[in-house]
Amino acid sequence: MNGVSLLAGWFPVALEVIAAGLLILAIGWRDRRWRLRMLPLVIGISAVGALLASYPGAQLVGITDPLPFGVWLWLGVGIAALAVLIAGWKSAGWWRRGAAVLAIGMATLVGANQVNQFVGYYPTIDSALDAWNNTPLPGQVSMTGLAHDSGGPTLPKAGKLVSVDIPATYSGFEHRAELVYLPPVWFRSAKHHPALPVVEVVGGERGAPTDWVRLGNAVGVADAYAKQHHGFAPILVFVDATATFDNDTECVDGPRGKSATHLARDVPAYVENTFGASKDPAQWGVIGWSMGGTCAIDLVVEHPDTFHHFVDMSGDLAPNSGDEHETLEQLYGGDVASEQANEPLKVMQAHGPYVGVTGQFLTSTAEKTHQRVAHQLSKAGAKVGIPSTVHVSVGSHTWQFAGPAFARSFPWLAGQVTPPPRHHHRSA
Repeated sequence: MNGVSLLAGWFPVALEVIAAGLLILAIGWRDRRWRLRMLPLVIGISAVGALLASYPGAQLVGITDPLPFGVWLWLGVGIAALAVLIAGWKSAGWWRRGAAVLAIGMATLVGANQVNQFVGYYPTIDSALDAWNNTPLPGQVSMTGLAHDSGGPTLPKAGKLVSVDIPATYSGFEHRAELVYLPPVWFRSAKHHPALPVVEVVGGERGAPTDWVRLGNAVGVADAYAKQHHGFAPILVFVDATATFDNDTECVDGPRGKSATHLARDVPAYVENTFGASKDPAQWGVIGWSMGGTCAIDLVVEHPDTFHHFVDMSGDLAPNSGDEHETLEQLYGGDVASEQANEPLKVMQAHGPYVGVTGQFLTSTAEKTHQRVAHQLSKAGAKVGIPSTVHVSVGSHTWQFAGPAFARSFPWLAGQVTPPPRHHHRSA
C-alpha cells in the first residue's frame, strides 16, 4: 500500500463502492412488506439522523467549521445500515446481517475519509499508519544523540529533530511533547553552538506538533534551505498550542489553558538556555496556518519584546471559537477586556508604532474571507509601522495548501530573522 492516496484516485472510490454495495446487499429485495413499509422507514430515519447530526449535532460536539455534504451523506448511509440491521433482523439470513454490520463499518470509514479529504490531514495510507503507530520522524534523534553528532570534522548533510519536554514554568500549560529542529550549522562545535535565530511553528486547532513534520514537510524545507546556505537555517520549534487534539486555545490565555504564556515565555526561555539560541527579538519569528496563522500575528503584535516577524497563513481576523458569545465564554471566560487584549486590530492601534516588526500573509484562492482578512490586517499594520505583503495562491483550506505555502514563505522569514542583532536583548 506504499504511497496509496487517501485524498484522490482509486482507493477512496473503491471504499465508497464497497460501502454502497454492502448496504444494497444488506437491504435486499425480501418481501412486499419490507419493500413498501420498512424500507421507506429506514430511508426516513437515516435522512433525519444525518440532518440532526449536521445541525445542531455538529455544534454540540464543538464542530464549528462547515463540513462537506459527503460527510453527512455517508453518516446517513451508516445510520441506514444500522436501521436495516435492526428492522430487518428477523427476515434476514446471517449473511445479510453480516453485510449490514460491515456496511456500518465501511460507511464510518468512508465518512471519516471524507473529513480527511476535506482537510488533507493524511494524504496517504502510509502517513496515517505512521501517525497511528507513532513512527519516528525523519531525522529524529534523542537529546543524548545531539552531543554525539556535534563537533565532527564536517557538518551533517541535514539537520536533526529532537523531541523535548519544555517546562511550563510560567504558564502551567499541560502540553504534549514538542519538537526542535536544529540545522546543520548548530553541530559545528560540541561546546560552543552558534546563537541561531528561532522560528516557532504553530499548527491548526485540531492536530499535534508533529503535523508540520509529517504533513507540512517543514523539516525538508529547512534542510533544503540549509543546503543552499552552507548549513545555516533558523532553529524551528514545533510547538504545542492546544495540549490535546481538539482543544481550540487560539493561543490565548483563558479557560482552555495559558497557551500564549507558554509560547511567549516557556518556549523562548527553554530554547535559549538549552540550545544557545539568540535572545534578540529581531531574530525570533512565528509562522502558522489556520488557527496557527491567527496565533502568528497575535503573538508578534502582543509580544514585540519576544518576536518581531510573522507569517500568517489563512488566519482569522481575531481569535475565535464560534460566534461572538461562544468566543467570549470559551476563550476568555466572559472577560471582555481579555478578549480585546487579544484582537490584533485593537492591539496594534493601542500599541502605536512598532519598530523592526514585519509580516507576511498567505491565503488560497478558495478562501475569500481569509483574503479580505489578510488585506485588512495588512493595512492596519502598515499604519503602525509593520510592513507586510499579501500573497494568494491556488488551493483551499487544507494541508495541501499549507505545506507548499510554508515552503514559499520560509526563505523570506529566514531572511527576516537572520540579520545581526539590532535591538535590546531579553533578560535570561
